[in-house]
Amino acid sequence: MVAFRPRRIGTRSFRFAAAVVCMAIGLVAFADVGSAAPSRVNGQGSSYVALAMQQWVADAQTSGLQVNYLPTGSPQGLTAFGQSLADFGGTEAEFSALASPGVGDSRGYQYVPSVAGAVSVMYNVSDSAGRKIDYLHLSRRTIARIFTGDISRWNDPAIAADNRGLVLPDQPITVVYRGGQSGTTGLFYDFVANVAPDIFGPWASRNRFPTSVRIIQLDSSPSFVPKSQAFQGSDQIAQFIASGQGQWSIGYDEFGYSKTYNAPSAWVENAAGEWVLPYAENISAALESATLRSDLSQELSGVYNSGNPKAYPISAYSYIVTQCTNSADRPTCKGLYSNPGVTETLATWLRYIACDGQVNMARIGYSPLPPNLSQEVANSIARLTGQPAEQLGADNCSNPRFSGSVGDGGGSPPDPLAGVTKIGGGVVSTAGAGAAGTAAAGTSGATKSAGGGSTDWRKATPVAYTGPNIPTSNIVALLLLLLVMFLPIGFGIFRSRRKSEV
Repeated sequence: MVAFRPRRIGTRSFRFAAAVVCMAIGLVAFADVGSAAPSRVNGQGSSYVALAMQQWVADAQTSGLQVNYLPTGSPQGLTAFGQSLADFGGTEAEFSALASPGVGDSRGYQYVPSVAGAVSVMYNVSDSAGRKIDYLHLSRRTIARIFTGDISRWNDPAIAADNRGLVLPDQPITVVYRGGQSGTTGLFYDFVANVAPDIFGPWASRNRFPTSVRIIQLDSSPSFVPKSQAFQGSDQIAQFIASGQGQWSIGYDEFGYSKTYNAPSAWVENAAGEWVLPYAENISAALESATLRSDLSQELSGVYNSGNPKAYPISAYSYIVTQCTNSADRPTCKGLYSNPGVTETLATWLRYIACDGQVNMARIGYSPLPPNLSQEVANSIARLTGQPAEQLGADNCSNPRFSGSVGDGGGSPPDPLAGVTKIGGGVVSTAGAGAAGTAAAGTSGATKSAGGGSTDWRKATPVAYTGPNIPTSNIVALLLLLLVMFLPIGFGIFRSRRKSEV
């Protein structure tokens, strides 16, 4: 028998094998980052999130991504998305609350959390001496009575009682509201329905508004209050209230517009009896009482009635809606966009929103997502791409909530009426700070609840993805390397044995 000697691999064979390995690794690595070039994506929907969207879209375009967003309103945006006229939608409420029945069912969708925000009660009113009031306080019940027409003049005793006896001039109240269909209208009147059902119910019936679903359009009954003024956009509402034309007006709008147009926001009394403004720390505190359903949509009755002394009660998360399956566990959405480049752009952009996009939210009137919802954004990206979910933390995500902060500009100023028992002649003493407004920026309880459920984010696991986060491409490349290395050796052994047998 001839002694066995493995066949040596020649230099040319080795070079060929090495070339095959390099090519295989390169191809797999390219597939791992995306097989399609990013494409333009178009979205529309909520004006509630429009100020945040302006920053996110501008940053995307600076980075070479083509993203467009039109603040047409949540109902219109969800309808456009459901009819495949938009690649994504923006909303604060679920499909069933804002869009026609079944409009999103044929396409399929998932709710991707984007930011936390609040509806402020903006106003333009002066005292009897003509001095502008910038410290107006309104209880939840007084707000409900004003926006259902039960209180129609500024000298109403309920307003005076909320403001330490200050009697405002006998002027009619002009309620400024969103014309057409609006998700912000739906959110605001959902708050009214929850905090004052005895006021809301008869008013809704009298004006033939629905009581089983959110009211998203007020101008279907233009006499819903004695005096009103409608505008189509959030920016138009804020501009009008802040202007001279807006004297004696009051309206509801996202807090960021109050900051942008210098329209004062009312201090709102929460269920704990504290007076609060919609700053990031107060939004964050309120949303600790939100309930998240399995599809991540929100139920907000706990927010409206939160007993947290720092909670601003008209707070809500905003969502980006992307294409997905409608199954309960939402295992994957991969391949549902006909253009892979749209998936590539959305995945990259959503990763930015989850982390870097949260850094400046407090400055412009929002509150950053809690850590568990930033992680849910990563999980949503994984469903879009079919890749394992990235695990986010303070080491790889700049969302300030991972570090226990809400970011710069998130702390509320002290309550100017704290310690004041009676206001005389419109002059207010600012001594003393209310319990709800003493915290420094960035100290909201990020380490307590996950901000929208009972799950501690430190213990949370990704939805539908478990096990070690090892990229599939690395495993495939390793197997190819081993195959190319040992295949020539095995072939040489086989030839040597065949020769010896002959």
